[in-house]
Amino acid sequence: MNMQKKPFIIAEIGCNHKGEFEIAEELIKVAAHYCKADAVKFQKRHSKELLTEEEYHAVHPNPSNSYGTTYGEHREFLEFSVDQHHRLLEICNEHNIIYSTSVWDLTSAKEIAALNPEHIKIPSACNLNFELLSYLTRNYGGEIHLSFGMTSPKEEQQIIEFFQDEKRNQDLVIYSCVSGYPVAFEDLSLLDIRRLIEQYGDKVKAVGFSGHHLGIAADIAALTLGATYFERHFTLDRTWKGTDHAASLEPGGMAKLVRDLRNVTKALTYKREDILDVEKVQRKKLKRENK
Repeated sequence: MNMQKKPFIIAEIGCNHKGEFEIAEELIKVAAHYCKADAVKFQKRHSKELLTEEEYHAVHPNPSNSYGTTYGEHREFLEFSVDQHHRLLEICNEHNIIYSTSVWDLTSAKEIAALNPEHIKIPSACNLNFELLSYLTRNYGGEIHLSFGMTSPKEEQQIIEFFQDEKRNQDLVIYSCVSGYPVAFEDLSLLDIRRLIEQYGDKVKAVGFSGHHLGIAADIAALTLGATYFERHFTLDRTWKGTDHAASLEPGGMAKLVRDLRNVTKALTYKREDILDVEKVQRKKLKRENK
C-alpha cells in the first residue's frame, strides 16, 4: 500500500513576470501544459502600506535588478492590479491550473480574498502579522498556506495556536522554508520537515517544503521526509533581470521536478505481495533453491 499522499506542486511565478502581463500569461500556460504543475502563485502588495517612507524612497539594494529609481518605484512597477489578478485567475481556470497569490499586507489580503481563490499564501515575512491573519481566518473560507522561513520555534508555536484558537488550523498548510536566494545545501535544514510533522502534523492540514535552492534533489529528499506540498520559484529564463530568477527553475527543470516527485511518490510503497508479478518470470527463470 502506498503510504505517501500525492504531491501538490506550485510553480511560484511571484514577480518573475517582470511587470509584463503577457509574460505572466505565458508562465501560466507553460506551468500548466508543459510542466503539469498543480498551481501557480503570484504576489500582491501595496508598497506604500507595506513599506516605511524611508524604505519606499531608498535605492534598491541591488540596483542592477531594479525597475525604478527607488525601491518603492521598483515594487510598484512589478505590481498587478486587482483586475489583472482577476484575469490571471480566469486564465488559470481556462488552462486547468490553480491560481494562488501571496499577500503581503492587509489591503492585499482583502482584495485577493474577494476573488475567492482556492488558497492564499502568507509569506514568511508576514507570518506574524496577526491583523492580516485575523482578517483571513474570519473572512476567507479557503486554505491558508504559510511559510516558516526566518521564524523561531516559539513563533511557530504562537502561529499554530492562533489558528487553533480561530478554529482554522485544519485549513492550514505550513511550509518548512529557509529564506535565502539561493540557499546553500548545508543551510536547507531538511530535517525540520520531520520536526514540523512530529510537532504539528496532527494539528494542520499538511506540511510542505518551500525551497529556494538549486536543482531538484532536495525536493525529492523533502518528499521522502513527508512533505506533501512543494513550492518552487518558476521563470522562463534564469538570466532575466530580477532577484528571484537565479533561485528559480526554468520550464525543463520544473517539468522534471513534477515528474520526479510524482514518480517517487509511486515508488514509496511496500510490496503488494511477497513476490510481485514483475518478479515471477525472473524467479521462474533464475531462482535456484537447494533441496
